[in-house]
Amino acid sequence: MKTDKKQLHQEMKRNFVIERLEKLGVTTHDHKSIYIMDYQELLAVLVLAEMRQVDIEHPEHKWFR
Repeated sequence: MKTDKKQLHQEMKRNFVIERLEKLGVTTHDHKSIYIMDYQELLAVLVLAEMRQVDIEHPEHKWFR
């Protein structure tokens, strides 16, 4: 039973990241579908996608330059 809860928790985290990527319009990365990636791969793709959303020309985001 404990394993089932852990698996469910991992799947929920994975689904959350997939939903975030879908909202950003990302469905593939390096010619690989996000729907077959594991959680760690998805997190890396999400970080890259979120970073691309930052407007580096905005005065508050000078540290990105």
